[in-house]
Amino acid sequence: MEQQAKLTVLDVRARKSSGSMITSLTAYDYPWALLIDKAGIDIILVGDSLGMVVLGYEDTVAVTMNEMVHHTRAVSRAVKRSLVVGDMPFGSYNSSFEKAVENATRLIKEGGADSVKLEGGKNMAPVVETIVKAGIPVQGHIGLTPQTVSALGGYKAQGKSAEAARALIEDARALEDAGCFSIVLEAVTAQIARMVTEAVSIPTIGIGSGIHCDGQVLVTHDMVGLFDRFTPKFVKQYAKINESINQAIISYKEDVEKRRFPGEKHAFNIKADELEKV
Repeated sequence: MEQQAKLTVLDVRARKSSGSMITSLTAYDYPWALLIDKAGIDIILVGDSLGMVVLGYEDTVAVTMNEMVHHTRAVSRAVKRSLVVGDMPFGSYNSSFEKAVENATRLIKEGGADSVKLEGGKNMAPVVETIVKAGIPVQGHIGLTPQTVSALGGYKAQGKSAEAARALIEDARALEDAGCFSIVLEAVTAQIARMVTEAVSIPTIGIGSGIHCDGQVLVTHDMVGLFDRFTPKFVKQYAKINESINQAIISYKEDVEKRRFPGEKHAFNIKADELEKV
């Protein structure tokens, strides 16, 4: 694929009016970021989902700021075209405006991200506005917000009542007014996701929120079948590389145990006349 110019937040915003769908996937390290960027995906999200699919935590709450900076830096080194969004982990932006700006700055300055993402609606709009005024682009995230999932009653679809729908629309408008360049809608009912999308002039990027958003994002490890602890209902698996990798490892183990590997072509050899001198 021919190398294209680096995408900006203005390019992403412009997709809303052009009608071109926005594609987004997660990456947490250099090799995956290389593959995703090469494929032409618009946005690479270094999500705090890395806590579960890479670090083995039970949820995303345990992820630290240092871990996010570390993984974002690895991703950024690989990317030439995609817009890199660094997730702000739980506790990194909700204690004070100063701390929020400080941590957002770390993701940009140390991590090399192009923008940051944080969870929350109108309650977090003042934080978003403060970060944006500091010169850092922000992507919002409403609906199912994993960092505060316990307050939502678990991993449940959002927007199932008129009251909840109105709240989501208010959240989206507040984030737009605060300066967000796009908003992730997670596990929002398809009908309400469409209403939210139509209510704002910035793009919505859905994950489990139906077809009417301005773009889609998935956790790459779910999409390719690498993470198998569970698979969300809204995930379409385009591959099951977990099975292929596991079989490759089993084959390697058998080859070593039966002395089939390494073979002659995998070995380095000294010249016969030199060997005689040893």
